[in-house]
Amino acid sequence: MRLSIFLLTLLISGACQKSQTENSQPQVEIAETPAIYDMENLLAWCVVPFDSEARGPVARVDMLEQLGFTKFAYDWRDQHLPSFPEEVDLLNQKQIELTSVWWWIDGQGDDLLNKGNQQLLHYLDSLDISCDIWMSFSDGYFEGLDDAATLEKAVESVNILHQKAADVGCKLMLYNHGSWFGDPRNQVDIIEKSGLNDIGIVYNFHHAHQQIDQFPELLELMLPYLNTVNINGMNENGPKILTVGQGQREAEMLKALVESGFDGHIGIIGHLEQEDVEQVLKRNILGLEQITKTL
Repeated sequence: MRLSIFLLTLLISGACQKSQTENSQPQVEIAETPAIYDMENLLAWCVVPFDSEARGPVARVDMLEQLGFTKFAYDWRDQHLPSFPEEVDLLNQKQIELTSVWWWIDGQGDDLLNKGNQQLLHYLDSLDISCDIWMSFSDGYFEGLDDAATLEKAVESVNILHQKAADVGCKLMLYNHGSWFGDPRNQVDIIEKSGLNDIGIVYNFHHAHQQIDQFPELLELMLPYLNTVNINGMNENGPKILTVGQGQREAEMLKALVESGFDGHIGIIGHLEQEDVEQVLKRNILGLEQITKTL
């Protein structure tokens, strides 16, 4: 009887020691994804006109939902505008936020807006949509002007466009698309000289390969106004569109965004007309996931 009790005691003691040993093993820490790179903070951009499958609103919104997007920025061509109200309704049904729409300003229409931009503005008003309007000027908009005159015209134009956006409950964002207007230093000058305190900046990696080495300096300058950063694979000499994770420099730029305290949106782009945009978005999401494991 005493032997049985002794053996039982040894057994229990051994089990406890094993449990303590297992619990004392060092735990492997899994790095958390920085908040700005969480899926819920990612928005889909360059989707509508860049799709070899030529999806309509139903298929496109279903695709966004299946990929896990909860935010969407609307790029378009004239042929897409008639179905914009349907798209908005479908986005609402799927609880996908329409964060932004696009204006390309070429100065050809009345009050700066061509017919397509006017139609989109009408939809934003009639559908009671409050979102950001990302806008950029065409290269020819400032043709023949020196820097001082260019800045003056840009400030005047941005003030007009800001008022049009505000009249329908939207905010204006300056979008870098190359040339003079695509330099963040000029965009900050425009904002500060406009006297407006609710204009933001949308920075696109794919329009800034030439600014990679300057990015830390430019980020510090833009940060008070920075609303969204659309990411891309980054090499000094391009190509313009490259899958995230396949470039040499985007990892350091993504790390700089985290370290800066930036808390705006991150855009995942599908900017390849000859490919299925679903596959392009998937590749970029996967590339971002791989990079964030190292941050």
